[in-house]
Amino acid sequence: MTVSVFTGAINKERLHRRIEELSLIGKIGDTGVCRLALSKEDREAVMLVKSWMEEAGLEAFIDPFGNLIGVLEGANPVAPVLMLGSHIDSQPYGGRFDGVIGVLGALEAVQTMVESGFVPMMNIEVVAFCDEEGCRFNKGLFGVRGMTGKLEDGELARMDKNGITRGEALRQFGCDPALIDGYEVTADRIGAFLELHIEQGPVLESLEQPIGIVSGISGPVWWTVEMNGFAGHAGSVPMPMRRDALVGAAKVIAALDAIARETPGAPTVGTVGSLSVFPDSRNIIPEKVSFTVDFRDIDLSRRNGLEARLLKKIDEVAAEHGLTYSIREDTKSDPRYCADWIKDTLRAEADNMGISPPELMSGPFHDSLTMSYVCDYGMIFVRCKEGISHNPKEYSSPDDIAHGAELLYLAARRIGGNEGGIEACRR
Repeated sequence: MTVSVFTGAINKERLHRRIEELSLIGKIGDTGVCRLALSKEDREAVMLVKSWMEEAGLEAFIDPFGNLIGVLEGANPVAPVLMLGSHIDSQPYGGRFDGVIGVLGALEAVQTMVESGFVPMMNIEVVAFCDEEGCRFNKGLFGVRGMTGKLEDGELARMDKNGITRGEALRQFGCDPALIDGYEVTADRIGAFLELHIEQGPVLESLEQPIGIVSGISGPVWWTVEMNGFAGHAGSVPMPMRRDALVGAAKVIAALDAIARETPGAPTVGTVGSLSVFPDSRNIIPEKVSFTVDFRDIDLSRRNGLEARLLKKIDEVAAEHGLTYSIREDTKSDPRYCADWIKDTLRAEADNMGISPPELMSGPFHDSLTMSYVCDYGMIFVRCKEGISHNPKEYSSPDDIAHGAELLYLAARRIGGNEGGIEACRR
């Protein structure tokens, strides 16, 4: 076991205090958080973080996509920027660290630069991206995709469970969707992106390590599947004559689980997290079932094989039970790997802290996934208790978070202090 040495370069107490204060907005129970994207709770949280950015000496603003951006001006403001950040929206039954430590850790890193008198060679931007989670409108990474010109047709028309469109929610949030057209970063404006995040898994805890360096992000695929049969009386329709959509859905769900488990030791995962049944009565055979599918893998060929086999299984089940079906693809991305030079920078600065963080992949996707199509990226993971996340029991200790934030600070300072800018760091 390696013991990390926290040098005290950043203000651990200030960082912890801000995390706790932010957790009071949308608080549920003793430790949980519900801050859905573009909600009034999200707006309150964004404005609080904006005030902290301004307190730290950053110029802060909210763009048309709901992204909060704080800018520390460097010696060469036209050079490709170094961007740090994550998100502060949450799941409906979420924890207080997911995304948050990446935003507040980045703010702490940049505020430490300001307080020490350090002026970076390029602008450094701290970003709280809008709607990373995707739970309200069933499609995530909205802010980062919007900023980078990767939105799809119809995204502003997507509705939440209350019939509110994303466009309406943006207006309620204080943004003008009319400004979205033509608003995006140019391909060369961002030079590199760094994200600090809780691991959301048990690997670091099992290794007794406070932080880790991420090697890459698994490629996620999200579907919404609808299976249609025929409703009938549960007491009178013989079993061989039924077209039960729920039985069909159950077989597909079981098949997904089995396929994802086939390769021992592989990081393949498959999940059905939401399911609705119509007409939802105990004595009516289900006519329509809609459910989500989420599967991921760092190995693209293995993930593509899972996709092909699952499509075949859905077709077989539908034929067996006399069902029809439709599949809507909500998200699909290839695995994306962190830049070697950024990993080297993180390892060098970690060595200065007296630690050798393990390298590990990310199963969950993050804002970094979209940023990887725009610039080089790197990630730092922070240990979380029992790997629990998207749950009020989610927990990372102040010491572990401080270690992650300090590594972020040291790496950002090294990159920002290079006279040749980010391009020179790559060489």
